[in-house]
Amino acid sequence: MSELTYVVRKWVKPEDLNQHGALFGGRLLQWVDEEAAIVAITQLGTIEVVTRHISALDFVARAERGDLLELEYRVLGFGRTSLTLSCRVFNTVTGQDILRLEHIVFVAVDGDGTPVAHGQTVATAGTERLRSVG
Repeated sequence: MSELTYVVRKWVKPEDLNQHGALFGGRLLQWVDEEAAIVAITQLGTIEVVTRHISALDFVARAERGDLLELEYRVLGFGRTSLTLSCRVFNTVTGQDILRLEHIVFVAVDGDGTPVAHGQTVATAGTERLRSVG
């Protein structure tokens, strides 16, 4: 749907490692979900969003201490209450894929957690939707 790409870089530090000296998978998922939420917030124009679904995880390579990773997000589509993204995580230096997520779905909610229509249909590169709400 969108040609817009959102890129975030993360540096793998000692506190991010598991007992095998590789990036802990849970830390990577934390980064992916948190940054995806920021993309969803800027796209939907509200901070009231929740993660609804993350597609199957397939860790295709390991990341190690000192690696610089890129988390690359694309907007796949807007639903009435939802936004679907994809995410590719890869080593910035080698270009090797670390993780691919075909679908990450966020839903706009009200104060009670009930899904609400967000009114967006087209991706935006900026944060103007957040400023127009407040």
